[in-house]
Amino acid sequence: MSNNNHPKAIDLFCGGGGLTVGLKKAGFDVVGAVEIEPHAASTYRVNHPKTKLFIQDIKHLRGNDLLALTENGTLDLLAGCPPCQGFTSLTAKYHREDPRNVLLFEMLRLITEVMPKTVMMENVPGLAGRGKPLLDKMLLELEQLGYNTTLAILQVADYGVPQFRRRLVLLAGLRFSISLPNPTHSRNEENGLLPWKTVRDTIFEMEEPLSLSEAKKQAFPPASWNVVRDIHTVNKSRLRAAKAGKSWKTIPEYLRPNCHQGDYSGFPNVYGRMIWDDVSPTITGGCTTLSRGRFGHPQKNRTISVREAAKLQTFPDNYIFDTPFMDRVCNIIGNALPCTFAEAVAKACMNELNCNF
Repeated sequence: MSNNNHPKAIDLFCGGGGLTVGLKKAGFDVVGAVEIEPHAASTYRVNHPKTKLFIQDIKHLRGNDLLALTENGTLDLLAGCPPCQGFTSLTAKYHREDPRNVLLFEMLRLITEVMPKTVMMENVPGLAGRGKPLLDKMLLELEQLGYNTTLAILQVADYGVPQFRRRLVLLAGLRFSISLPNPTHSRNEENGLLPWKTVRDTIFEMEEPLSLSEAKKQAFPPASWNVVRDIHTVNKSRLRAAKAGKSWKTIPEYLRPNCHQGDYSGFPNVYGRMIWDDVSPTITGGCTTLSRGRFGHPQKNRTISVREAAKLQTFPDNYIFDTPFMDRVCNIIGNALPCTFAEAVAKACMNELNCNF
């Protein structure tokens, strides 16, 4: 372990920094990060100024670039969430290859070049389904390198995140195993665990947000990003008719979009409301758009705000989203690994490092 008693970590595909927040809370010194998207990189840099940020295509990064950030040429943890959108449930119906899927092997290449003591990878559950051939290849190569691997699909709500979000987690230790973190919460409060955190627990006391048009009349973007999109009159009517937690079918047909009338049987959660006393649905880049999910406020005739979405992703209240574009900030939030979940998984890696080094 590092001489200063803070194990060193590097965050690949770091986005706006949700994983890094969790790594730091678990006790890691995040010495390096990699991100190609400029708005996400700007957000990362302003929140994590002491971390060396590589704003570049990871394909051009070499292991020696990362090892140069460590004191003795060894790395304690290489973590990352390589984009694999081609295997998400939202894209599965299109049955087409997504070039981002090969980024999984860029992470594997860097593991081979760096040989970190531990590896932590998070991804979509579909990687173990349609993406299984890629995942199996990665697992085999890790084992040939000497890593003991642990793989599971976990529910982030079981770790204190107020959101229904299933994620695939891969943990690997160099000649030792890493146990999965034990759940701390449960929907049914089983085995003495805490109840799932709810939307009410998380955003009930939030101040009413500004509309985007109102916010642009002031200093923009606002530091809080407690902003909602301006909503059309017909969407307000749809929200008034929507029932919390129910599908768009509770909305009278004459109020539905033309594409949702008749025999339409597509995504059930669009134009829906969240439920106060339950977890939120999975927060995505469309989290402030009614037509892209059940992102209606449980009570008000609006969607959740950008900041409310960030809170449901467990970003700290003072986290800065450094972009003037609402679509960009929503993508940064929706693409992030929830910070509290990242912390729980990172602590599992920390525990094994403490036991083995």
